Amino acid sequence: FLETTAYFCMKPKMGEKEVSPHSFFSIWHEFSSDFKDFWKKENKLILQERVKEAEEVCRQKKGKSLYNIRPKHDSGIVSKNCSS
Repeated sequence: FLETTAYFCMKPKMGEKEVSPHSFFSIWHEFSSDFKDFWKKENKLILQERVKEAEEVCRQKKGKSLYNIRPKHDSGIVSKNCSS
């Protein structure tokens, strides 16, 4: 615990000799809950962007034909019999 408080440069409050676990974890709790809230908001924004991109790709693919239709050529057996 002491190494962790030293790593985060926490100093004891006025009138205390050491950083108490209560003071350290109250600050840590505030930080972690704020971080969690921002994380959720950011993930929601990223998800919305990905959904928009996927919808755009679907719209583009629907606009394009999945198969090509070629014009009918008059070179088959039926066309040779009909023209003679």
